[in-house]
Amino acid sequence: MYFVMDLYLIVLCLLVIYIKDSLQGPHEKRLLNNLLATYNTLERPVANESDPLEVKFGLTLQQIIDVDEKNQLLITNIWLSLEWNDYNLRWNDSEYGGVRDLRITPNKLWKPDVLMYNSADEGFDGTYHTNIVVKNNGSCLYVPPGIFKSTCKIDITWFPFDDQHCEMKFGSWTYDGNQLDLMLNSDDGGDLSDFITNGEWYLIGMPGKKNTITYQCCPEPYVDITFTIQIRRRTLYYFFNLIVPCVLISSMALLGFTLPPDSGEKLTLVAETLPQVSDAIPLLVGHVITKTSEAVPLLVCFLKGTYFNCIMFMVASSVVLTVVVLNYHHRTADIHEMPPWIKSVFLQWLPWILRMGRPGRKITRKTIILSNRMKELELKERSSKSLLANVLDIDDDFRHPCSGISGSTTAIGGSVFTRLTTVEEQNVHSGCTHKDLHHILKELQFITNRMKKADEEAELISDWKFAAMVVDRFCLFVFTLFTIIATVTVLLSAPHIIVQ
Repeated sequence: MYFVMDLYLIVLCLLVIYIKDSLQGPHEKRLLNNLLATYNTLERPVANESDPLEVKFGLTLQQIIDVDEKNQLLITNIWLSLEWNDYNLRWNDSEYGGVRDLRITPNKLWKPDVLMYNSADEGFDGTYHTNIVVKNNGSCLYVPPGIFKSTCKIDITWFPFDDQHCEMKFGSWTYDGNQLDLMLNSDDGGDLSDFITNGEWYLIGMPGKKNTITYQCCPEPYVDITFTIQIRRRTLYYFFNLIVPCVLISSMALLGFTLPPDSGEKLTLVAETLPQVSDAIPLLVGHVITKTSEAVPLLVCFLKGTYFNCIMFMVASSVVLTVVVLNYHHRTADIHEMPPWIKSVFLQWLPWILRMGRPGRKITRKTIILSNRMKELELKERSSKSLLANVLDIDDDFRHPCSGISGSTTAIGGSVFTRLTTVEEQNVHSGCTHKDLHHILKELQFITNRMKKADEEAELISDWKFAAMVVDRFCLFVFTLFTIIATVTVLLSAPHIIVQ
């Protein structure tokens, strides 16, 4: 038992002796005093002042906090990484108890004045100044984290199927390329290993590039490192909350052409679609669209731009054409006459193209040609008849004593023509005056005209209603085709249509 306790005491003493020899507190203090006693934070730490100091620069993207399309800003959480070798911060670790590295506040050492050129932050530099890790060979590592607010030109042409390339340009503010040479610490660009996935944007990549530029103010070249954050908008939210409602609302205008004009709600249905498209959808997308005249967006080219204007034009045109349909449907013979071109277009050729027909009438190319020829022959025949034959709509041979009587009795009525025949016989045998015959013909003409007018009015009203139905069907086909083509064209013209 005593032997075990003595053994523990011996081991404890050895550990105390070993730790005492390796304690770095006093050695670090002495090392810091020796290093910083003559150190000048304004001195560029190079052995030869004619040589540039090489600084390796890189960054680690942690998170995309926000993409402000309206103000064209990108807000990110990034860790910078700067590595350089300080000629004045070298020591032999064996002389200082094995101390190989130190953590020193940046205000006590020289550090490269690397800033983000396109910063939009109120304080311009959004980094948190952490300690610099200094090693015994003079190597310095400075990793300041920060919330960076950078300017980014937002291109909304293909919204919501857009890709954005936001640049972050870093460089020395006062040292030119002959004094400080920035180098990329990785050919792959920024470090994305710790990136936190963003719900609105998908990160494509973050390549980096070194640029050497000579500005107009100074003849010396200045070096900068530009990282390009390539992001793609996730379209799942916009697809279900913007695209689908827009297509459904625009399809309501198509339903108006299927509603009968007699229902009384045809124009109301179509007219109410216009304010829904013009007011509701821009309110939904207005908060994400920047006020710019440099590009017309796709949703906006889809909702507020090209596609939106197409849908607005279609809905407005549907309102106008619905008014035309209702006007045609409610026309009467007392007010309107049907022009020949309307008869030809809306009663013959367009119904034939649309495969439409009327009850008891099949409209084909052959029937159209035959109908036109029959009308020509009828006009020629009427021009060659006498006045009485045109009035009574009978053949000219009724004036012959042995013909036309039996045929005329079937044309209008046996009693009327029996009376006419009796009057003619009396006129021939008893010398009846022409005045009585004139009165009889006038009465017959009045009755015949009334009957013809009623038939013609009914026929004309029926033609106007059929023309309205043809316009309705034509608009339904045209606007449906227009909506499909516009939607498919806009979607296929987008750089990507993957919903994610």
